[in-house]
Amino acid sequence: MGDAPGLLEAVAGHAPDIVVTDVRMPPAFQDEGLRAAVLLRAERPGLPVLVLSQYVQRAYAAELLDSGDGTGVGYLLKDRVGQVEEFVDALREVAAGGTVVDPEVVRQLLRRRRDPLARLTPREREVLALVAEGRSNGAIARQLVVSEAAVGKHIGGILTKLDLPPADDTHRRVLAVLAYLRS
Repeated sequence: MGDAPGLLEAVAGHAPDIVVTDVRMPPAFQDEGLRAAVLLRAERPGLPVLVLSQYVQRAYAAELLDSGDGTGVGYLLKDRVGQVEEFVDALREVAAGGTVVDPEVVRQLLRRRRDPLARLTPREREVLALVAEGRSNGAIARQLVVSEAAVGKHIGGILTKLDLPPADDTHRRVLAVLAYLRS
């Protein structure tokens, strides 16, 4: 299937034994494949789904693993596809109702519990990285092609999620950058 709507249509028109999809699909190449996989698992809880990703996306992996009834699900990095025997084993395991998670994803998910930045969205992490580079809200807004108000909202979310309440004797942006540098 070329895109997520095509995938959903194909699954509706057929009774596949398993669905294998990429996290990112046309047209935006964001998370369309993941969204389709989560929707399919909600609509057809017994349908095994294996999602492939180029990079470890902890939030995506967590969302997929939390979807459906917890059986017949897998999240692998695309590197595993090149290791044909491992990939085929993963397909069989997921098709049989098992759960397969790439070892690197497991490592990242476990790290997430210790990482104070784990609660940040990908966009908030991106904003925090730019703050750590010393960029102003205006410069961040220009680079991300958003308004300064949107940047301010992201920074507010970052400060809240990092549990950095307003205080007269601290500079919260500096504390957020220190948390970023430590993680």
